[in-house]
Amino acid sequence: MTEADPRGWFRLATHWYGRLLSLLLVVSVAILVVPVSLQIFSRFTEIIPHYIWTEEMARFLFIWSIMLGANLGIRDGTHFTVDLWPQLSRRGEAALTLLSGVFILAFAWLFLWWGIEFTEFAWNRISELAELPLWLIHIAWPITGGTWLMFQGERMYDSAGVLLGRAAS
Repeated sequence: MTEADPRGWFRLATHWYGRLLSLLLVVSVAILVVPVSLQIFSRFTEIIPHYIWTEEMARFLFIWSIMLGANLGIRDGTHFTVDLWPQLSRRGEAALTLLSGVFILAFAWLFLWWGIEFTEFAWNRISELAELPLWLIHIAWPITGGTWLMFQGERMYDSAGVLLGRAAS
């Protein structure tokens, strides 16, 4: 992307946000290997003790990995995709993207709206085993909802441009 890029600052911001999410997904899956490996080795060997916190930490990291992957799937347009239609024209694809995008936006608003309430509920609570603040896990829902709104809104803007005859980037 160059300074003369017609997509502007918002496109640049979503591009780098997508890159950050990709990095965070790699890191969360890499860290997830540690508590899961500790669980496995402690069950089948006597080399290390049985740690209780590993189950909860694995659950936290797994949920974050799912949410990060879903965000990237929305960014790429692959998360809620089912190929049922024959090859459509560019305008047909754009119309279908807009139609399905309405439902994705509805789910995004649900995640954002109820995710905020979900996070507020957990704000002053801690997890039982690892004693981590529960808002660290609950905040994944509103972040995902906001990210879906941003990424799907960008995709729908491009599709509307195709339907209106503007060149999509």
